[in-house]
Amino acid sequence: MRIFNYYREGKPVAGFELNQKKHKLPFETTTDEVIKNYEQIKKELNPDKCEEILGEIKYAPAVLFPQKILCIGLNYSDHADELREQKLTVPTVFGKFNNALSAHEEEVKLPYAGGKYDYEAELTVVIGKECNNITKDTADEYIFGYTVGNDMSVREVQKATTQWILGKSFDKFAPLGPSIVTKDSIDVSSLTIQSRVNGELRQNSNTKNMIFTCAEIVSHIAQYMTLLPGDVILTGTPAGVIAGYPEDKQIWLKSGDRVDIEIENIGTLTTFLK
Repeated sequence: MRIFNYYREGKPVAGFELNQKKHKLPFETTTDEVIKNYEQIKKELNPDKCEEILGEIKYAPAVLFPQKILCIGLNYSDHADELREQKLTVPTVFGKFNNALSAHEEEVKLPYAGGKYDYEAELTVVIGKECNNITKDTADEYIFGYTVGNDMSVREVQKATTQWILGKSFDKFAPLGPSIVTKDSIDVSSLTIQSRVNGELRQNSNTKNMIFTCAEIVSHIAQYMTLLPGDVILTGTPAGVIAGYPEDKQIWLKSGDRVDIEIENIGTLTTFLK
């Protein structure tokens, strides 16, 4: 099962996908509400009783109003190596704000502040149930599903201080989508994760190379704060970001570029830069 937000008559509403066919829900809502009330709503997601969506759609962000957008730094060994950073023994957690959300195939205007614009392909966890003080063995019970994220960054702003949030929270710098795959439909322990810029392969790794698993990340964060339905956690990026290149080979993203983030069995998230 996949759920997604798309624009219908100018406003975002939820749809669902089964057997490669997209359908309208029998009532108007968003993925935020589907996630919160999934046990009640899922019985209504019957493709035989719901109108099929024909033709192209314009996506909205996979989650519209997460209370928290959390990110994990340096969660792939090869990425830590390319940045010459020490491998972590506990997850590094930072955040973005909701202004950073954007959708599949959305145009993102590059900000005037800075110029070292970078991509980061990331498997993204969507929380399904409120949780606090849980163990890694039970963490999966609180996950709703998974989507594709791009932790876009302005590197010189990020590195200007020890706090990364300004370099990570520019408007629309958290593309998310196109859809959320429910956890019962996928095993995320070994999925190919890639990024491309204008069709050129930049990142090519596998989620099995994550230092901390999704369950370990969720349980770790839940020791310090309550996670709520719809919260999203970007779980880190593998090697291949521009910041990891030798300085003489660092060609930063620019207006006119297209960035594709693809995760096996989840989907491809496309961003157009302007």
